[in-house]
Amino acid sequence: MLSKRTLQWLKTRLTASKPPTAEQRARDLVEAIDAGGLPLNPARVNDIARQLGLEVSSKAPMTQTIERIRQALNRT
Repeated sequence: MLSKRTLQWLKTRLTASKPPTAEQRARDLVEAIDAGGLPLNPARVNDIARQLGLEVSSKAPMTQTIERIRQALNRT
């Protein structure tokens, strides 16, 4: 059985007519991490950060990039 959070996510994705914004992608990423998930694709994390306007080195640790994303979300 799917969790309530997963069902809500699926419903949002299936009913959405346009792709999520960079901010929504970042919020989804942070929520997933806070729920115990692990980001498996560093390129995707870096892409989200860049879409938020952050300069990210491909050599930066993913944990550092995620923390910068959190800070950017708190500023908005």
